[in-house]
Amino acid sequence: MDTDDAAAKLESLGNPTRLALYRLLVRAGHGGLPVGEIQQRLQLAQSTLSFHLKALIVAGLVTQERRSRSLICRANFERMQALLQFLVAECCAEERCTPRTDAA
Repeated sequence: MDTDDAAAKLESLGNPTRLALYRLLVRAGHGGLPVGEIQQRLQLAQSTLSFHLKALIVAGLVTQERRSRSLICRANFERMQALLQFLVAECCAEERCTPRTDAA
C-alpha cells in the first residue's frame, strides 16, 4: 500500500455515516450483513446507504455479494489490515520504543 492508496481509504472513512457503517460491518465479522439489516440498524434512507456503501466499495474497504435476493455487505478485512499495517509500519522508527509506565 502506498500513501495515495492509504489516503483514499482514510478519506472514505472520514465521514461519520461511513465510519459508523464500516464499524458495523467490522463488528458483523466475515459473514457480513444484508443491506436491509444495515439500513434498519443505521436508520438510513436506501439512497443514503447506497451512496455511502459505494464510497467504501470504491475504496476497497467493503465488498458485496448477491445471495439469492439479498445483497450481503462485508468489511474487507485484508484491506483493513493492510491499512493498519501501513499506519504503524514505521512506528517509533526514529526513536526507540519503550513501554509506557504511566500510572493509571
